[in-house]
Parts: sequence; structure tokens; C-alpha cells
Amino acid sequence: MEIKCEDGGKNLIVFITGDIDHHSAQEIKRKVDKSFERSNAKNIIISFKNVSFMDSSGIGMLMGRYKTINYRGGGKLVAAEMTAGISRIFDMSGLSKIISRAATVEEAVRSL
Repeated sequence: MEIKCEDGGKNLIVFITGDIDHHSAQEIKRKVDKSFERSNAKNIIISFKNVSFMDSSGIGMLMGRYKTINYRGGGKLVAAEMTAGISRIFDMSGLSKIISRAATVEEAVRSL
């Protein structure tokens, strides 16, 4: 699994490659929180383009980042480039009610 965080000014852009399960969710949480804390970003954009699987640990990780953003000052968490499988998980879990979606990272940046 690979996690790449890019500081995009008011947006922290996160690229994840690999499955999101119990072990990787903890690593994603640590890396994203550390990068977000160091940045001046208000929002987090996560690219799911290279994620083929996510279990309930991934849902929990996303909820935690959503809460972190709200605590820090009311930014937004945007899920970009979701595969059909990840999109289904968002819909079934209710994440789609609180986390915005974008077809591409560029679209997510423009929307914020």
C-alpha cells in the first residue's frame, strides 16, 4: 500500500494505492493526520482511483478525518475518482450523505 500526501494550499490531496483494511487504515490515518497538522489546509481530498477494496476500517478512518476537519474549522472532505465498488460502499454506509464526491481530483479542487 502507498499513501502520498500533497500540500495544495488550502487543500491536502491524498493519493492511496492498494486496499484499505484494518492495517492500512491505521497507516493512512497517521500519515494524513500528520500531513494535515503540518499544513495550512482547510480541506482534504482523497483519490480512490487506485483503491479496489475498502472494509469497515476504511469507513471509520474516513469518519475520523471528517471529524478532524470539522474540529479544525469547518473544511470539507471530498472523495475523488471512486471506483464502482468504493462508490457502493459509500452509498451503503451513508458516507455519501456527509462526504462530497468528485469525478476527478481537479474537479474536487475547483469545487472547494
